[in-house]
Amino acid sequence: MTTTYAALLRGINVGGARKVPMAELRTLLGGLGLDDVRTHLQSGQAVFGAATGDEDSWAAAISEAIEKHFGFTVDVLVRDHAYLAAVVDACPFPAAELEARQLHVTYFSGPVTEDRFASIDPAAFLPEEFRLGDRCLYLHAPNGLGRSKLAEQLAKPRVNKGVVATTRNWNTVVKLRELTAG
Repeated sequence: MTTTYAALLRGINVGGARKVPMAELRTLLGGLGLDDVRTHLQSGQAVFGAATGDEDSWAAAISEAIEKHFGFTVDVLVRDHAYLAAVVDACPFPAAELEARQLHVTYFSGPVTEDRFASIDPAAFLPEEFRLGDRCLYLHAPNGLGRSKLAEQLAKPRVNKGVVATTRNWNTVVKLRELTAG
């Protein structure tokens, strides 16, 4: 039985740095024995099928292959369809009423707890808000991510110490659920 996954590559193709052409990425992933490899946008999403392995083993294999092929390290998170669907279904904000630029999900390499964010006073950033999932964080930023003061705080190294974190807007979150559906 094949499981469908999405690979989320952190910090590629941003501002001309760490270029990973999507056609090369598809070829690279196919060379790892992955099935039905597709990419979404230029910002680092790939969808693939695999009959063996798990999220962590595929993340490590993809990261290693990228470093070997492109010559730089890229953090990679891999999530299966069931997880991606659960993230969409569990959204604590009224996604249907918001513009995609106002709602984001940060995926983490492991579970996150409220303790990690204890230094952030949520009231100081209203109307911006965040809520935690098990390995994700939902961010409602009414003026968009680029103007979000809360997003700046959430991205600080002291908050993200010991985990890999990568953020996607709501359109991409929903699209990844669709692309991994089968």
